[in-house]
Amino acid sequence: MTPSRLLARPLLASMFLAGGVSSLRNQDWAAQQAKPVVDKMLPAGQRLADKVSPGLSLPKEPATWVKINAAVHIVAGFTLATGRAPRLSSFALATTLVPTTVAGHRFWQESDPTLKANQQAHFFKNLSMLGGLMLASVDTEGKPGLAWRARRAASDARRETRHLSKAARREAKLAAKSVRS
Repeated sequence: MTPSRLLARPLLASMFLAGGVSSLRNQDWAAQQAKPVVDKMLPAGQRLADKVSPGLSLPKEPATWVKINAAVHIVAGFTLATGRAPRLSSFALATTLVPTTVAGHRFWQESDPTLKANQQAHFFKNLSMLGGLMLASVDTEGKPGLAWRARRAASDARRETRHLSKAARREAKLAAKSVRS
């Protein structure tokens, strides 16, 4: 692992680890902040859950969602910081960051200019972190990704097929010559 990744991953993960612990310590406040987002997103989430696994019931209480979100932040933050499954961890954190940002930093609802500016700064900080997580989720550490390897295997197979086809034609010509002689 390069020194930049060794340093960048824990730095990126630190906010999620601290945020996850903070959410668990302040569950009531976090649940109050999450309630409007949970109420809005739950019907669509339940429809999706019904399509994927009929009979699966999603939790309806914002406090439960806060605990789930905090657990994802802590576990994925730890695995990202330690370099274990960094792409999966980054993806998990990115998917939870969107509802977290919308729930916690609704600057458009603030009337006090100071609070609005503070919430707006946090909102855009989270957007910046989302960009970093998106980059981390596609970082293959200089190794070819799965798509590249699949294209390469297909190209190699086509080249080998052409080679074998030419060899077979050559052998057929030689066999035909030897039969005539």
